[in-house]
Amino acid sequence: MAAKPEQAVTLSISEAGWLSTFQDLGREDSEFMGVPCGGAADQHSAATANILVGNRRGAALLEIMGGRFAFTPSHDIFISITGTPAEVTVGGVPVPLWQPVCVPARTKVVISKATGGMRNYLAFSGDLDTPRFMGSAAPESRMGFPQRLAAGQQVGLASRYRGFSQPYLGQPLFRLPVPVPDFSPDVWTVEVVDGPETDRTPGIRELLSGSTYTVGGKSDHVGLRLDGPVIHPEGLGEIVSHGVPIGAFEIPHGDELIILGRSRTLTAGYPIVAVATKASLPLLGQASPGRKMTFRWVSQEAAVERWREQQRLLCALEERVHNLFAAVGLPFADETDSETPPGTRAA
Repeated sequence: MAAKPEQAVTLSISEAGWLSTFQDLGREDSEFMGVPCGGAADQHSAATANILVGNRRGAALLEIMGGRFAFTPSHDIFISITGTPAEVTVGGVPVPLWQPVCVPARTKVVISKATGGMRNYLAFSGDLDTPRFMGSAAPESRMGFPQRLAAGQQVGLASRYRGFSQPYLGQPLFRLPVPVPDFSPDVWTVEVVDGPETDRTPGIRELLSGSTYTVGGKSDHVGLRLDGPVIHPEGLGEIVSHGVPIGAFEIPHGDELIILGRSRTLTAGYPIVAVATKASLPLLGQASPGRKMTFRWVSQEAAVERWREQQRLLCALEERVHNLFAAVGLPFADETDSETPPGTRAA
């Protein structure tokens, strides 16, 4: 589709929630230089939000963690909000999550009362004006790059949206095959595969699959700290510091289980007794303090197949959105666009 000139839009942030930041899918190849990849805790929700407004999956967007977030655009814009269930209004009218939404100029958008999970993702059709560190908008506070939003802040948007109206905001614009996660269970089940020290920890499979764990209050982007029973590996001695994947289950010297997140340190000397499957990582990114979870062991083959199915659904949504937008004259970004910022990548 031929690109139309972008329109400069100002987003006036009036309420910024408990913690709201610029985000994307993280830094690519930064770990070779000792910097965590970072990026949205719930990569599935972030990628889907961008797809729904015709952006690249790795485009910059906002991650909103709790509280009440509100903004008003200077011009008409096109948005989507994904993540945990929440109340969203445009000019006081409720609108759905996980759908594209038209927002008229000077109309207030409010996101509040999140339930089930911990984070919402707000994507805008176009490019947000935000700094980047190593090619990514994702925060890296240890490097002095916090990317935190504040009430009263003005955010620039180079909007691609033009002239499409939605007079009945409470109704979905389109019927799209959106893969929406289920946040409703009281206890979440997370799939895991073996880690390097699984076999050196007798009884760990039975313990993890037969116990319920609770997310502790000190959890963050670095990792989830879980309250629940642990078993320490036997006869390991000192472990040489080694690289650790996202989703690694570490057992430090104390009786605590830690699941490492996207802003983890890259090496560690603690035993890794399990690893969350890649398809389960978005769910872990939504786990708030007090959330209860259990674990289910699966094979490597099953883990890969689940991930492929997740990606197949996103690709199907992407194709449907592009075809639909082309038919009604709405713009969308091409993943192969030469202007794609370095450090962005598909989920």
